[in-house]
Amino acid sequence: QVQLVESGGGLVQAGGSLRLSCAASGRTFSNAVMGWFRQAPGKEREFVAAISWRGSSTYYAESVKGRFTISRDNAQNTVYLQMNSLKPEDTAVYYCAAATSWQTILSDQDEIGSWGQGTQVTVSS
Repeated sequence: QVQLVESGGGLVQAGGSLRLSCAASGRTFSNAVMGWFRQAPGKEREFVAAISWRGSSTYYAESVKGRFTISRDNAQNTVYLQMNSLKPEDTAVYYCAAATSWQTILSDQDEIGSWGQGTQVTVSS
């Protein structure tokens, strides 16, 4: 199993940028599909972005497409989420996740075995 620790959250004005990092430990990181999710107060957790184990394929929620970029560095066991043009509706706790397949990341969140503790992102208007 992969252990995950997020960092990089904070308070930013609308239109600003933040870069989240997710440091992973465990032998299976380089084989995992990695994803970012978020949960706003009073709302369900939602998918944000995912990246294949080689980093050659990515997938984004429509709400962040064109503004957010997911990337990974397997040598550093780290996955990133670059967030640009932030909006107040992006305010949420952001979680990193590791899964064995795209199916799990995109459709079976309950089957995701590894989650980080979350990092708060607050976008002021």
